[in-house]
Parts: sequence; structure tokens; C-alpha cells
Amino acid sequence: MARRHLTPQDWSTAALRAMARGGVAAVSVNALAGELGATRGSFYWHFKDRDALLTAALEMWERKTTTALITELGDITDPRQRLRVLLTTGLGPGSSDGLEPAIVAHADHPAVARVLRRVTERRISYLTDLYADLGLAPAAARRQAVAAYATYLGWHELRHSVCDIVPEVATEGAVAGAALEHLITELARPAVHRAKPE
Repeated sequence: MARRHLTPQDWSTAALRAMARGGVAAVSVNALAGELGATRGSFYWHFKDRDALLTAALEMWERKTTTALITELGDITDPRQRLRVLLTTGLGPGSSDGLEPAIVAHADHPAVARVLRRVTERRISYLTDLYADLGLAPAAARRQAVAAYATYLGWHELRHSVCDIVPEVATEGAVAGAALEHLITELARPAVHRAKPE
């Protein structure tokens, strides 16, 4: 049977899976080649070195979880519905592969830092604009955006590390569903009342 020709995206996807399992250290060219049934030569055909792969993988993560999502949300005219879809997508079923905590845990790695800073700025800026669209004054919208983003990161960290003792953060089940709905309602609540001018 002939080997499938691997693309840079194949290697990047495998790198993200490895990172979700074991952080940056788990992104090993040899291990990924074995997982993909490829040779090191295939890797070097696409990437100069491991850091180039890390950068490509993280940029793929950025495109899928930030750029593309923000573009998709642009089709929703009601800002409250946009916030609900954003939070459901970011915290609901299918969002728990351990990748977010792994990336944040390696924020000091040069390849991670560049992309993580850009993603964080873009996400907080988008949330700030969204809360402003819901009627909050600029400073209040920024504060609420930071609180919402910190909650998002914390939810993922709890799910990744102690889901067994905090079943509310699981991706499925009645308890988790009710907890997620409560969280979404609470994160939208400050926008129910328009902020007073500061």
C-alpha cells in the first residue's frame, strides 16, 4: 500500500494533538513521524525545524479557534445571540481537548508566546467590542471582556485538570449542561443593564 502524501496541515494537526496531550515537549519530530507513518524526511520537506512546525501548528490553532470563529459570528446580527454562540462554541461539547491549557502553560516558549499574545489580544478586543455592542461603556466593556476571557481560560483549566471533582465543567451531562447555561447567562448579565457613563 502506498504511503499517503502528508501536507504541512497534517503535521500541524498532529503537533496540536501532541501538544494537547503533553504540552510543547510532546511535539517531537520522531514521535509525530511514527504517529503519521512518515519519515523524518517528510517532515523536513515541509519544515525547517521543530520550531517552524510549532509556529505553523499554533497559527493553525489561531485561524480555527479565533479568526474563523470571529468571521462566522459576523453573520449573527443580535449581539446577545453572538455572545451566546461564542460562549457555547468556546466552552461547549467539542471544546475540550486540553489544548488551551497546554498552550497557556507554555506562554514563555518563544514560538508559543508570539501566537498566544496575538490570539489573546484579538479575543479580548472582540469581546470588548461585543460587550460595547450590548450597551456597556468602553471601560466597563473592557473589564467585562477580561472577566469573561479569564472565566473561559479557567473553565478549560478545570476541565483539563480536575473535571472529576468539578463535574459542572464537563462537556456533557445534565449537571454540565445546566452549569454551562448558568455561566453563559451570568456572563451576559452585566450587559442587560446599560452601564452608566464613567
